[in-house]
Amino acid sequence: MNIYETVEDFYRHYAGEKRVYGRSAEGRPLYALFMGTHTPPVGISQYAIHGREWVTTLLAFAHLERGISCGGVWVLPLTNPDGALLSEIGVSSLPAQRRETLRALNGGREDFSLWKANAEGVDLNVNFDARWGTGAQNVFAPASENYVGRAPLCAPESRALWDFTLSVLPDFTVSWHTMGEEIYWRFHQPPLRAMRDKKIAYVLQKSVQYPLKEAKNSAGGYKDMCIEKLKIPAFTVECGRGVHPLGRETLPELEKMCGSALSALTEYFAEKKKWT
Repeated sequence: MNIYETVEDFYRHYAGEKRVYGRSAEGRPLYALFMGTHTPPVGISQYAIHGREWVTTLLAFAHLERGISCGGVWVLPLTNPDGALLSEIGVSSLPAQRRETLRALNGGREDFSLWKANAEGVDLNVNFDARWGTGAQNVFAPASENYVGRAPLCAPESRALWDFTLSVLPDFTVSWHTMGEEIYWRFHQPPLRAMRDKKIAYVLQKSVQYPLKEAKNSAGGYKDMCIEKLKIPAFTVECGRGVHPLGRETLPELEKMCGSALSALTEYFAEKKKWT
């Protein structure tokens, strides 16, 4: 099975609460699965917003299978299914009328394994309304990566993710990417919120054993919008090492390093609530 078929199969057999929260540019359902209880804290954990980082979807399944001991987490295992299929199996995953355009955006190459964007050439993780279009690597025409889109949230996948986030109003969010073994936690928070969020980032760091980093010249990410608009702690975890795209064989190491992260966060928030 390809990665999208794997998600569909997992969703079909998942016994817990679940829903379709939107559709991709190619009309593929976007799936969300819930674990735990709706007693706070409740978080959102999203995976594979970049096509070539589809292996993080398998980490989502590992998180669901491990579960959490308190609170709840919505797990969104594949937020960019069209891009993931482009990376995994190529342009044949899309309708014939779109293929030539995508080949052109890909420099005429048939190898789409490094593709990050969605099927419209929008990089979803720079399409959010958080200082949109000001990132150092942003581009302003469709491309395999870094294109910000014609406006914030113009891509159906990013718009659906944000609408879903507003419906949940989570206590925190985590975005799982590859690779580099780093945690990003900062996005222009004022001092008091920065102190709060860094404490929580240390909880995440203790769990995954990755260093904390700041991406001072990036903007428009999902994490960024959660921090700026909702004023909640939000994190991007770059997991794994190697060469893009990481394959299924890297899952044991990803799970070893990152498997307990959601438990660590929900336990921290639950304890913090008891203190207050």
